[in-house]
Amino acid sequence: MVNNLGAGCSVQTASQAKNAGYSPAQIQQMTRSGKLTCETCKNRKYQDGSDEMVSFKAPGHISPQASAAAVMSHEQEHVSNAYDEANRKGGEVVQASVRLQNAVCPECGRTYVAGGETTTQIKYNEENPYAKGFKTADSSVVAGRSMDLGI
Repeated sequence: MVNNLGAGCSVQTASQAKNAGYSPAQIQQMTRSGKLTCETCKNRKYQDGSDEMVSFKAPGHISPQASAAAVMSHEQEHVSNAYDEANRKGGEVVQASVRLQNAVCPECGRTYVAGGETTTQIKYNEENPYAKGFKTADSSVVAGRSMDLGI
């Protein structure tokens, strides 16, 4: 068995390297170093599952090296949408957070950002007419309680 990735080498993918007799550790090292193409990373697609108008509505490829920046940018679109919605509807964003989810490629062992989750809370400044009436009624009852009518 010849384990040589010289200039004339025809091994380009992990599956070709496996068929050529390379060990799993050698294949992982060659894939991480860029000597081999990781088919899993090459074919990985990202797609947004929300009903908002944001990027990645159609499946798209992101390299493992660019996954953190691309996913964070995408999740920030959701945060921006929350602020836009709050402004349109007279509300205020009281909380916005983004959580990125990491994973390890089973073929090459690279760590990459597999996805993200954005959580937002919007407080709307709408007056509830029923609550307003209750507060008025409640304050008049409470005011009467503190009166001393004794002689």
